[in-house]
Amino acid sequence: MTLDSGVSAGTWRDTTAPASARVADLMTRMTLREKVAQMYGAWLDVDDTAGEVAPHQHDQAPDPIDWPALIPHGLGQVTRAYGTTPIAPADGARRVARLQREIIAAGRFGLPAIVHEECLTGLAAWQATIYPAPLSWGASFDPELIERMGAQIGRTMRRLGIQQGLAPVLDVVRDLRWGRVEETIGEDPHLVGTIGAAYVRGLESAGVVATLKHFAGYSASRAGRNLAPVSIGPRELADVLLPPFEMALRAGARSVMNSYTDLDGVPAAADPALLTDLLRDRLRFDGTVVSDYFSVAFLQTLHGVAGTRADAAALALRAGIDVELPGANCYGAPLLDAVEAGDVDEALIDRAVTRILLQKCALGLLDEDWQPSPPALSDATVDIDPPEARDLARQLAERSIVLLRNESALPLRPGARLAVVGPGAAESGAMLGCYSFPRHVLVHHPDVPAGVSVPSVLDALKAGHDVTYALGCPVVGGDDEQIAAAAEAAAGADVCVAVLGDLSGLFGGGTSGEGCDAADLRLPGRQEELLEALLATGTPVVLVLLVGRPYELSRQVDRLAAVLCGFFPGEEGATAIEGVLSGRIDPSGRLPVSFPGAGASQPSTYLAAPLARRSGVSSVDPTPLFAFGHGLSYTGTTWGEVTLSPAGGWATDGTVELAVPVSNDGDRATSTVVQVYLHDPVAEVARPERQLIAAARVDLAPGQHRTVVFGLHADLLSYSGRDGRRLVEPGDVELRVARSSVDVHAAVRVPVAGPRRVVGHDRQLHPVISLR
Repeated sequence: MTLDSGVSAGTWRDTTAPASARVADLMTRMTLREKVAQMYGAWLDVDDTAGEVAPHQHDQAPDPIDWPALIPHGLGQVTRAYGTTPIAPADGARRVARLQREIIAAGRFGLPAIVHEECLTGLAAWQATIYPAPLSWGASFDPELIERMGAQIGRTMRRLGIQQGLAPVLDVVRDLRWGRVEETIGEDPHLVGTIGAAYVRGLESAGVVATLKHFAGYSASRAGRNLAPVSIGPRELADVLLPPFEMALRAGARSVMNSYTDLDGVPAAADPALLTDLLRDRLRFDGTVVSDYFSVAFLQTLHGVAGTRADAAALALRAGIDVELPGANCYGAPLLDAVEAGDVDEALIDRAVTRILLQKCALGLLDEDWQPSPPALSDATVDIDPPEARDLARQLAERSIVLLRNESALPLRPGARLAVVGPGAAESGAMLGCYSFPRHVLVHHPDVPAGVSVPSVLDALKAGHDVTYALGCPVVGGDDEQIAAAAEAAAGADVCVAVLGDLSGLFGGGTSGEGCDAADLRLPGRQEELLEALLATGTPVVLVLLVGRPYELSRQVDRLAAVLCGFFPGEEGATAIEGVLSGRIDPSGRLPVSFPGAGASQPSTYLAAPLARRSGVSSVDPTPLFAFGHGLSYTGTTWGEVTLSPAGGWATDGTVELAVPVSNDGDRATSTVVQVYLHDPVAEVARPERQLIAAARVDLAPGQHRTVVFGLHADLLSYSGRDGRRLVEPGDVELRVARSSVDVHAAVRVPVAGPRRVVGHDRQLHPVISLR
């Protein structure tokens, strides 16, 4: 790369020098305008035909970009070069190469931009592999598999010249009505953190920057409404919502995205206590903080804490947001004007740009031999849904399907006549979450094919079964005649497979997804009517749920022959569902979220203090229909006597080992998930009645015996006391070895002895798990 305007190569080009020295040298050479140019992105091709993929996109998207005028000072990021409109991967790679060459040639220093994309269900690009949605990651209870998936996604992104991925979502579910439940990993912080950290390790192992979303509190919005205020206390924030971020930061995440919401009246994008004091000073994060799309401008237009765009820029910059995405609404000319007027200290610019350039340095973008052409352009063909990726998608789908109920109806009898009905039966889109490319972007391009093969449940069942199909009703809407026709098909069959649930979308374009919140937890539309009509035929009904959140099934569950649940299981989801229905696959998923009991508006999760349980002082029963961690298999496992060592107790700074023997007495391979819950009967504050602190998936061949050993450090007992400090205190606790949060195999009382300890963010966050 050549340098313009007499800029000489110096320490910043020396790959043997420390990154800090390289960046410091470059900063001394840059003008204020060049520094600010590193602090925002450019979103090309976003227009009326692209469709709404971010909140308020219609009124917040920047004016059409004058590209030649924009890039002479440099550019921080290119926004969604693949994920805005359908573009073939080879064409996208050529375009990225061209954009990078133009950015390099236009600027004095020849600095490339970071290209970022969404990657929540795989890379959000046309023809890319579509993996199961994050709730399925949680249902798998399989961090090793999630890490492999993250690495595969990261390799695909690097091949295409993408350096940063906007995932994972680490929000812990607090209200099942929230539309973005499907984007989360579950309702328990240990599960969310363990699985989320595994995804981060995978993505970062491929050299792609993982971006943690959404810091912090977003999922605790009032009434489960998207972008609504959050009014939680500091203890809920510290003990429920922050631990997944702590785990993922330790796993190596190099970027964090702010939450849209306000937390007790203070918007996250303008909160230095959150983004600097907590994230930087206490959690020791040294990467970049990027804004969620338009969230800096929202400080003026939605939150009302800034009078102008310059004020919004100043607030966000002081709080700790380094990069404005998707474009330069506030961090461009308004920020420059504020600095020149003396309203913003240039030292804040230097702070942000130093972080940005350190990240670019780590990515190799400051190196003179960096090449703008993505590696994929050297391939004969650019296949971003290769067989090994589809195989991973299939494995994860199979591990995540949850069998909730089975009254000897499954596996299906060979030769049985099936009536396959329901809105999800013949709809391949029923497999896909709202951040999959077909549901995120292609809905605005109806003439463009999906780009990847996504069989439906009907397609999968037709291959090996005698099938009659009827729609019954769409997800929303429908008429009496359609329901009657489905009932007629069911009446003439041996078994009815009813495929019900959600269709994902954005901002009201679906029944699940960002901006698709639920007023209550009944099945959408007329689907409950359809289910009642099917049950009235007397034919055994197997309910297959394809959903982004749990629904309330209390009125029908006792009459259903079986219930199977897939949380948007991706492009290979139908194959996995057919495998479970036919018995080819032993179901092994476990619920990452509770299914609510009677009462269609109960949003609570299992993680609650004793007052949240059923009692005689309230007429509302919050007991779940299916509990967190629940899941059945065709092959049962036997769990033996649980032992604890040392047997005498647990020091407040020590470790105990909990050993659980498990065996497969059946004639086929199976998999079980051993879960360990903490019950702390006496504490300074009201504690959750039970809380997951460890879980291990154990695969067992026929007749195989294994012992899973959990090494549990006393730090796992810690919680925020009355003074806000995290403490471990002496006293008795109970460890519950369980198949779910309510199905306890053994409860072990453990005395904890020693001094009261205060622990910090350097505490041990994970158990040590081994198999013998």
